[in-house]
Amino acid sequence: MISNSMFKSTLLFFCLITISCSQKIKSQNEPTTQNSGKKDIVTEVSATGIRTGAENLQFTPLLKNKKIGVVANATSIGINNTHLVDFLVKFNYNVQKVYAPEHGFRGTADAGELIKDEKDTKTGLHIISLYGNNKKPKPEQLAEIDIMVFDLQDVGARFYTYISSLHYVMEACAENNIPLIVLDRPNPNGGIVDGPILEKEFTSFVGMHQIPVLHGMTIGEYAKMINGEKWLKNGVQCQLTVIPCLNYKREMSYSLPVKPSPNLPNDQAINLYASLCLFEGTNVSMGRGTEKQFQIYGSPFLPKSDFSFTPGPNAGAKDPTHNGKLCYGEDLSKIEKVNRLEIKWLIKAYQTTSDKTKFFNDFFTKLAGTKKLQQQIESGVSEKEIRKSWEKGLADFKAMRKAYLIYN
Repeated sequence: MISNSMFKSTLLFFCLITISCSQKIKSQNEPTTQNSGKKDIVTEVSATGIRTGAENLQFTPLLKNKKIGVVANATSIGINNTHLVDFLVKFNYNVQKVYAPEHGFRGTADAGELIKDEKDTKTGLHIISLYGNNKKPKPEQLAEIDIMVFDLQDVGARFYTYISSLHYVMEACAENNIPLIVLDRPNPNGGIVDGPILEKEFTSFVGMHQIPVLHGMTIGEYAKMINGEKWLKNGVQCQLTVIPCLNYKREMSYSLPVKPSPNLPNDQAINLYASLCLFEGTNVSMGRGTEKQFQIYGSPFLPKSDFSFTPGPNAGAKDPTHNGKLCYGEDLSKIEKVNRLEIKWLIKAYQTTSDKTKFFNDFFTKLAGTKKLQQQIESGVSEKEIRKSWEKGLADFKAMRKAYLIYN
């Protein structure tokens, strides 16, 4: 039997545990106050508990008394849903310039559209475009910068050009002795590693490194890989600091609070992006100029079916492929989330197109990173055999990738 004194001691112990847990849960859901050295910053913890690098205020002391450059766009949202640049300006950090990637600082430009230098109407800061003919910041554009902060939301695909901009920013910082802080963000496609490895001869702005189509890393981890593998020009390495996400694990689902570019409007489009982007190298539309970008595909050259759409000019697609033409294809907007690079729709479209000689264009090889994929599809190689041909490259990449992972 349990003695009376032992019962009381046990009851007291459980009461103390309950109070402690209650206080901990309460503190996780209440705003917290941190001091940046400027003013008190009140922050709110998101419902998921995940904090991006921009919400992890470990980086703010590094900016004290520094002239700051910021690589940012519409996705650079941090504390209390405030844009990173607005946050830094509000708390009197000495931001000198903003550097904007493809789609511009506010994220409204078409894919591939030339972005010009401009001035931010809200802050008055000079915005330097890192797209078009000026992908890498020039020394004179960095002359007044003591430290650079990089904060862009990637989607985990080799041809999504924010990681190409990352490469050039890292290279410029290394060459000009400017420390770089990368504020990390979750990869919405998690740990998916799949697709052919880029062959060096097909290096371009939509494929800078010898990695698969889906790399399964956060942008912070990817920065570490670029540095560690000495992929920058002449093998230089930049002084890199990655501010990690908090309370994040790779297998967690993550819904972006802001669309990362004009034609990725929702989670479904982001999940299907890598698979359907391969259609950019063909005469098939992947939904630009509709409200289901990267969730549908079709063309006037595919067989008539129950599903059709007609692309037209809209935000992010001023002149979409097959503008004003009726396209037949498939609606993928309601399918289950994919966990690999899906090529079955590409193969099906090639097999059923009315003129196979006009299906592929020169851009396809840049996207695929190899000539082999087009050759395999044209030769009728099965999907299973195509995937088998990727296995060794993927195994080698995964082995290399391990050294740079932050969220195991």
